[in-house]
Amino acid sequence: MDFHFAAAWEAISDAYPNRTATIADGRYTSWREFERRAASIASLLSAHGVGPGAKASLYMHNRNEYQEAQFAIFKAGACPINVNYRYKTDELVYLLDNSDSEVIFFQSCYAMRIWEIKDRLPKVKLFVQIDDNTETLLKGAVDYERAIRQNKPAPRVAQDPEGVYMLYTGGTTGMPKGVMYPVGAFAEFLIGMGAAGRGLMPPKNMSEYLGFLEQIEAPPVSLPACPLMHGTGVWLGSFLPMLLGGTVVTTSKLGLDPDLLLGQVEEYRVSDVVIVGDAFARPILAALDAAEKRGTPYDLSTLKQIASSGVMWSQEIKQGLLRHHDMVLADIMGSSEGGMGSSATTRDDVKGTAKFELNEGVRVITDDGRFVEAGSGEMGKIATSAFVPLGYYKDEEKSAATFREVDGVRYSFPGDYATVEADGSIILLGRGSACINTGGEKVFPEEVEEAVKRHVEVIDCLVVGVFDERFGERIVAVTSFKEGSQLTAEELISFTTEHLSGYKTPRQILPAPEVRRGANGKADYKWAKAFAEKALG
Repeated sequence: MDFHFAAAWEAISDAYPNRTATIADGRYTSWREFERRAASIASLLSAHGVGPGAKASLYMHNRNEYQEAQFAIFKAGACPINVNYRYKTDELVYLLDNSDSEVIFFQSCYAMRIWEIKDRLPKVKLFVQIDDNTETLLKGAVDYERAIRQNKPAPRVAQDPEGVYMLYTGGTTGMPKGVMYPVGAFAEFLIGMGAAGRGLMPPKNMSEYLGFLEQIEAPPVSLPACPLMHGTGVWLGSFLPMLLGGTVVTTSKLGLDPDLLLGQVEEYRVSDVVIVGDAFARPILAALDAAEKRGTPYDLSTLKQIASSGVMWSQEIKQGLLRHHDMVLADIMGSSEGGMGSSATTRDDVKGTAKFELNEGVRVITDDGRFVEAGSGEMGKIATSAFVPLGYYKDEEKSAATFREVDGVRYSFPGDYATVEADGSIILLGRGSACINTGGEKVFPEEVEEAVKRHVEVIDCLVVGVFDERFGERIVAVTSFKEGSQLTAEELISFTTEHLSGYKTPRQILPAPEVRRGANGKADYKWAKAFAEKALG
């Protein structure tokens, strides 16, 4: 096995130099130019002693430079580190220090934050600033575009497929953790995903790679609606389409603007959109409905697939999207710690919410180490042996708890619970860390949230458990409503009883102007719990 991101993208730039690699805010970059710019940045890294095994952080929004710098880091044999641009000072310092970053690529709007913390980062030897017309060049930093002009493209070198690629994940508790993968095997894994989605045999090695690419009649044009700083955005929205010789469309505007997104689908003839569940799908559906109502529907003729991963994507929203356009809605069950299953919904084949077909090598295992039998109704943790990470960076204790052997096989346990249906498919319940224990019964917030969000007047919802003298915890739904809604808490609770067992129904509905989520669409349960406790006194 000799795959590597740098080697693959270099091969594409040679074979298809004039094909578009990236489009950012209307700025097109060909594969030839994409590779040349990355090679110049790789020269900059080399000049500062950044080479194989080093870590380099990316502290910026979705933009061409994110992908160029990432390519350059791979060219240098180093490891890119994703930085959550929402982190406050101490969180940021922790991540940069914990990851042993020697380089920070940052855009100008974060220059003052970098200035505040640079003295707390003794390991960092190079600061590279990307101009976004907000701040002047930070003293001691290198200007990104000037570096490209002043550094000749670095010569290509053989890459080590056994090197480490790492993605930092915030998780639901604790500080960020770096999930480590062998870089070559990870590139091969993503190429295999792309091949499977097109009914092609994946290449066995780099010598077969260009022949594989020639079989792809229409390379994907991908639009990651979620941030590249998170796994769903960078893996599904950028890495995978680029390994297929495709194009990635991005906008630097923060937050989801569904009309902007749909306009980009039209303008750039996008074939694949990547989202994170209902938090993205609901606003997109609302924009489609509004455009249709005013007689100016969006042209979705090139859109073949919307893919989601990470959170729940409800059946009702999927059906609404399919009413506007016939496409594949790929619901991928996975996390930074490994892929576990998928569900593909089309007009002719509608799947239920949170119902997935398991990937090869995936099992559901009880907390006491038994395999859950199909149709038993028993609950267990989802575990995958198909492609298990090396572990968490510098955290042996958490690595041992998450990546462990059962009956002699090494599995990854990301933390999701599920039951197994009689047909072998699974029903995803949710994360154990967010589970509510009420009267001795376990209730997963995602299931309750889905029932609440089925009501047409509900925009979003997060469910938490708060202290209750009688039941230990009682279920509270922090909920946002459509403007002008007159729906009462009693009416909404009554509505949920149509879809949930009695012990799972919310005991209280707490209205909120907005339900807070991360930039990646994932639930902010810490905020929801604090909101509920404050509202209830």
